[in-house]
Amino acid sequence: MSRLRQRDPQLLAVRRAARVTLVACLGFYVCRYVLDAPAMAPYALFGAVALGALSQIPGTPRRRARTLIAVLPVAWVLISVGTLLSFSTIAATAGMFVLGFAVSYVGVGGPRLAGLAAGMQLLYILPCFPPFDPGSLPARLIGVTAAIVLLAIAEVTLWPDPSPAPYREKLGAALGALAGCLEAVADTWSGDPTARDRLAALLPEATGAAEALRPSRLPPLQRPASAGRRDRALSSSAGTARLLLGRAVDLFFTDERESVTLPAATHLVRRTAGCTAAAAAWLRGDGPLPDTGRVAEALTEFRVARMNTDPGGVAPERLRLGALALALGEWIKTLIVAIRIAAGERPAHPDPTPESARPGPFWYAYRQTPALYWHRLRENLTPRSVAFQGALRLAAALAVARLLAGELDLSHGFWVLLTILTVLRTSAAETRSALRPALVGTVAGSLVAALILIGGIHPTAYAVALPVVMMVGFAAGPLLGLGWSQALFTLVITFVFAQVTPVNWRLAEARVLDVLVGAAIGVLIGLFAWPRGGGELHRATSTFLRAAAGVIRETVAVMARAQPPGAAMPTARLAGQLADASFALYQSERHQPASVDWQATLLAGHHAVRGAEALVRSCPAGGLLPCVEPLTALSDDVAGRYDDAAAALARHSRLRPPVAPLAGPAWPTDLGQDLYIIADLRVWLDGLREDIGAIGGRPEGRDGLRARVAQLADGAT
Repeated sequence: MSRLRQRDPQLLAVRRAARVTLVACLGFYVCRYVLDAPAMAPYALFGAVALGALSQIPGTPRRRARTLIAVLPVAWVLISVGTLLSFSTIAATAGMFVLGFAVSYVGVGGPRLAGLAAGMQLLYILPCFPPFDPGSLPARLIGVTAAIVLLAIAEVTLWPDPSPAPYREKLGAALGALAGCLEAVADTWSGDPTARDRLAALLPEATGAAEALRPSRLPPLQRPASAGRRDRALSSSAGTARLLLGRAVDLFFTDERESVTLPAATHLVRRTAGCTAAAAAWLRGDGPLPDTGRVAEALTEFRVARMNTDPGGVAPERLRLGALALALGEWIKTLIVAIRIAAGERPAHPDPTPESARPGPFWYAYRQTPALYWHRLRENLTPRSVAFQGALRLAAALAVARLLAGELDLSHGFWVLLTILTVLRTSAAETRSALRPALVGTVAGSLVAALILIGGIHPTAYAVALPVVMMVGFAAGPLLGLGWSQALFTLVITFVFAQVTPVNWRLAEARVLDVLVGAAIGVLIGLFAWPRGGGELHRATSTFLRAAAGVIRETVAVMARAQPPGAAMPTARLAGQLADASFALYQSERHQPASVDWQATLLAGHHAVRGAEALVRSCPAGGLLPCVEPLTALSDDVAGRYDDAAAALARHSRLRPPVAPLAGPAWPTDLGQDLYIIADLRVWLDGLREDIGAIGGRPEGRDGLRARVAQLADGAT
């Protein structure tokens, strides 16, 4: 028991195996022996297996139960279509391709849909094989309905899983720690001699809390990755929280002496700390929903203070701290807006983003939920999307398997397709790694099954042994690996069919043959259809960085020359979403240690896009013509670094280490209030130069804490 607790501390695999076994066996035995309905019994059993064992549904037990009831009509459709198309191998194969692609592709809508995909595939696979018997459709539907309803009841009544910590609590912990850091920054500027040490002590805790929000640190089912408004807003809030911690570190290392508007900056940071603390309290359930009015008022007061302070003749370095404080305040405002959207609030006014710059950062708040899911499906409907690639790869493999099983008249041909669902992975290498344990386990289980069938055990023994073998088999997969689960599952289906139809030892032979055929198809499809899997990450991030370079150039042109905003921002947002999806896939695979810091790569791209959004919203356009030469030179230098990194990623070549910036034209000191806008732009561009340098390795001599904070990826969902 102690070894079991080490592998599964909360006994989640055991609880789940027990629930599925009880529901599957109860439905099977009632249909087979009480109702004497052989056509109904397999669907009562495999319905529970499909949605209880093959599916991964996130959330609390009650939410999982609601999900099961909600997908019941979809299960009816899949079983009905499979039954009606089983009259012809060609028709069943075409249906397998279309439905196989659709069921897999809709998983791009979020973890809940993705977790259901494998189980829902089985609900079409099972009835799409002969015999063609439309008259048995009512019995099949009754069987699967009973299985799903019983499974939903079991989720909340039989050893329910402990509910995972809500994502908003993790976000609340990160914001609470961030608020303490910001308060310490303000105290430092106010002259508190202990504040700097207090900030240094708080930063590691804040960094750990922010890192806990990274998608790579969360199980896939707990990530806020659905297409709905709430998850989009929570994901945006987490990305902003990680960015804010980096800004707090920048403030920590910025020399505040002789800084212009230091008192106003101190007041702004203190107010933003209070707003951050209020947001954290609401997320933890300890306070009211935060209001954007407080931070907006603080930003207005700071801008008024800057307006009343003439920066003429002041060295640009003395304007940096105020620009950092203003950027931080703008990000806090963005954070609170996102949290209010996550709470269910709909903005009262139309999207204020100019038509030429849409979609804006909160475009999703103005859309209905069905439109958001349709948008997610449409934007990934491209061969460059890993979701599209994966769905097409699986659909092709299942269709080929269905065609061969029909043409070769394989006994129990649905095992061929079930094998593909088991072994086909996102890359050829991952598929090969799953192949060996699957085959070894299947052969071992088939040998045992053949010996049992040759021995001529009494049929009652199969009914007695089925729950035990099923329970152990479903628990063995997560705890012991694929080989054990395949061996025991082979025994499970042997015991099931031995109770439905007369069988002999050739059933085990057919099982091995079908698994070999399915494995061969899976390997071949994996080799020919996007075999690199997460290898798409090089291309996706290269495209993202190249698009970010365009954003950098366009933003400076808009603010310096009054150039109308073009397509750079929307293009970069879409490229960032595809890069994030590629990175999520990459994280699910096993790779050798990477020569590229992918977290830093995504950070560089997202900071360019999100920083540009804030600047375009808050700064007037076209007023910096007198400073256009140094601004253009600086933006070209930073954008060129992005282009160089993008080209290196596209070639899979080693990234060059960061180099010192070239000396550019002197910065003017006689442009009045425009000097503040220039300072805001320079803070953004200097930060981007540092971000892009992080891809090839951090410069030597960097403070360890700052380097660690800088690695926090912004928005990789």
